[in-house]
Amino acid sequence: MIKYTEDHEWIQVEGGVATVGITRHAQDALGDVVFVDLPEVGKTLAQKEVAGVVESVKAAADVYMPVSGEITEVNEALRADPALANSDPMGAGWFFKVRLSDAAQVDALLDEAAYDTFAANH
Repeated sequence: MIKYTEDHEWIQVEGGVATVGITRHAQDALGDVVFVDLPEVGKTLAQKEVAGVVESVKAAADVYMPVSGEITEVNEALRADPALANSDPMGAGWFFKVRLSDAAQVDALLDEAAYDTFAANH
């Protein structure tokens, strides 16, 4: 199951590890992504802390931690080809993986219907 944040990140949890990326709405708003700054593997970050930056031809935006935890992997393919965030934001364009420190934080995030409503109004 995929959950969403009001900061336009998505998160998919499998076995205590979550994959995080930016939503289609976010990449539509940003336009062509030209650079991503990804977090350091092994770093522990709190929920809502800035984990990275995505830069496009239009703007730069922070990428926030949807949940607290330790970064276990970053998407090196995205670093090499930032356009993956545009062409496949919910797949090959993922940003990083995090080992959850509080799985209950996931439950408080938005489901797809709630996110779609939120995104349509923001």
